[in-house]
Amino acid sequence: MKDDTVRNDAPLVSMKIAIHLTSLSRATIYRRIAERKFPPLVDLGGRRIAFHREELDRWIANPGSYQPPA
Repeated sequence: MKDDTVRNDAPLVSMKIAIHLTSLSRATIYRRIAERKFPPLVDLGGRRIAFHREELDRWIANPGSYQPPA
C-alpha cells in the first residue's frame, strides 16, 4: 500500500493523512493541538507520530465543538 493511501479501517493515521483528511496545514494542526481543539498526537517512537482515527473522525464530524479525551 502506498503511504498516501487512506484506509478507513486503520486505527492510526499519519500526519500526512490527517492533513489530507482535514485540509489543514501541519502548522495549523500543531497550533490547534496546543489549543486543545484537535485530537492529540500519539507518539510511536523514533520521531514517528500518528492520530487515533476515531478521534480524528470525531473532529471531522464537528470541528467547532470537539473536546479531546480527558
